[in-house]
Amino acid sequence: MPPIRYVEKYMNLRPALLLFALLSLAACNRQGEAPAAPSETPAAAASPTDAATAPAAATETAAPEVAPEPTPAATPDTPVGPAPVAGIDYVEIPGGQPFEPTAGRIEVAEVFSYTCPHCAQFEPLVLAWRARQPADVKFTPVAGFFGGNPEPFAKAFYAAEALGLRAKTHEAMFRAIHIDRSLDAMKATPEDIAAFYGKFGAEPKQFASAMSSFATDAKVKRANQFIAKSGVEGSPGIVVDGKYRVTGKTLEDMLRITTHLVAKERAARGG
Repeated sequence: MPPIRYVEKYMNLRPALLLFALLSLAACNRQGEAPAAPSETPAAAASPTDAATAPAAATETAAPEVAPEPTPAATPDTPVGPAPVAGIDYVEIPGGQPFEPTAGRIEVAEVFSYTCPHCAQFEPLVLAWRARQPADVKFTPVAGFFGGNPEPFAKAFYAAEALGLRAKTHEAMFRAIHIDRSLDAMKATPEDIAAFYGKFGAEPKQFASAMSSFATDAKVKRANQFIAKSGVEGSPGIVVDGKYRVTGKTLEDMLRITTHLVAKERAARGG
């Protein structure tokens, strides 16, 4: 499980993320919704306690904070609340398949975009949810073209994955765009993005080349095919084992429904 101090520190940033999204679920779409500009700084929006514990804006010399990968929980997460109803809380996907099938594991695929403010709000909730999942649950981020200027950031995600940097940089990228604002979602060039990954050990020129590679283009195409097949029309979106597309009313409700559907799939496999 991630260190408690990290989860608490990340959750303290939630008031700032609420500047970018309503509590009711609203998804970024393919029409290029740009991140909303906050009317005040994150420090001003937070409570006095939050302001005292929130990290200072990143500088070029500051060491980036890295979120540890969650350790699998010993027991399955217990579903809470009423059982989800097909057609209301989730949609069954005819002939659906997991994005990355893995024997013996139930995939939870999150369709996201780094530039989507709703995905930024969702991220600390997802981090906490993942910490409660046992080893038979496989969490798979899938970068899509939602929000403002998503394409270069989707390519950066798959380049980072190919270079073994995904675990180090995933949460940090959300922070850079939506909290620290050290990356401008709408104006960042491939060179700017590559410089960000350079803070985590990438060679910037090599990373920029990886973003424009044939392999990255193939991954982007495969992700878009999965998103279209699953019927995901905005981000964030969750698809459970390729079979169920979650349609919760709020971000928290999406994860509650996901837990139920994971339990449903586990039971269907014989526990």
